[in-house]
Amino acid sequence: MVNEAKGKGSSGAAAGGGFRAKMEHYMYSGDKKHVMAGLAIVTIIFGVPWYLMNRGTKHQSHQDYLEKARSERLSSSSSSAK
Repeated sequence: MVNEAKGKGSSGAAAGGGFRAKMEHYMYSGDKKHVMAGLAIVTIIFGVPWYLMNRGTKHQSHQDYLEKARSERLSSSSSSAK
């Protein structure tokens, strides 16, 4: 009877339990499909920025950068001294 009363002519919030109730059900149910969906969402949230940051040219190490800058500085100072 209660289900019949909810199903006919009631508002969406009362029939569906509301957004918060649905989210609490998904979060705390422990159902395998809900757990897998949660893992997929977390993977996407952290995976997309990681992919975007790591694409393109690979950075050299800091030591390589210092050696390159030192050699450029030395070569430019020897040519300006002439």
